[in-house]
Amino acid sequence: MSSLLVKTRFQGIMEAMIDWPRHCAAVISCFNEEERIGPLLRRLRSQLPSVIVVDDGSADDTAQVAQRHSADVVRLPENGGKGVALRSGWRRAQERGFTWVLMLDGDGQHAPDDAPGFFDCADRTGARLVIGNRMNRANAMPWIRRLVNVWMSSRISAITGVTLPDSQCGFRLAHLETLLSLPLATDHFEIESEMLTAFLAARLRVEFVPVQTIYHAGPSRIRPIRDTWRWWRWLRTQRHARTQSGPASVWTRRQTNPVS
Repeated sequence: MSSLLVKTRFQGIMEAMIDWPRHCAAVISCFNEEERIGPLLRRLRSQLPSVIVVDDGSADDTAQVAQRHSADVVRLPENGGKGVALRSGWRRAQERGFTWVLMLDGDGQHAPDDAPGFFDCADRTGARLVIGNRMNRANAMPWIRRLVNVWMSSRISAITGVTLPDSQCGFRLAHLETLLSLPLATDHFEIESEMLTAFLAARLRVEFVPVQTIYHAGPSRIRPIRDTWRWWRWLRTQRHARTQSGPASVWTRRQTNPVS
């Protein structure tokens, strides 16, 4: 192979790679996380300089702590839910001219050190959505959370016809224009399932990357009965839509959904 051809191919690869610190903002949804948001922001700065923290109606000093760490803070007057908070963060990122968002939870369960794996995956594959996969280290998860995650992932895999190892992980990288163009309407934790199925329904590439599994002592923000009921109600609407769409549904064209 000639040196000119090698040089041309190398230039093409470099042009395809994204300048992530310039084009991507981190979006963190928070509710009463004054103790954990500071350490998270300090670690995240080494990966992304631009961080948007959405304070979802916190009763503590989450917003003040985030501001002291130079985050761009969006304050919601009342707790609307994770879906509401994320959409507010996406809109702020769009206003500021970013083209990608890296989503993390504010409770410290997502390790900023894993961020380069998301960027590398998007560069290599062209995926518009990259999701963290904790299931290679599932033993570190509380057993009930592990069982619920496996069950939910199996249900979504069944309706989409695509094997999804960790449908509930909130650690995600997404192309912002694509994200904002999708019909996402849920307000709470079911936003993660809705986002995933929307990307698949649009026949967009979705990838999974391994991430650390981190759980802290203390109460979870998830309310098992209420949030599971919301998720089940959302799943029923998906099943109904699949039934109504008939054999031409995107869910029946399994081979067209490039998910790894």
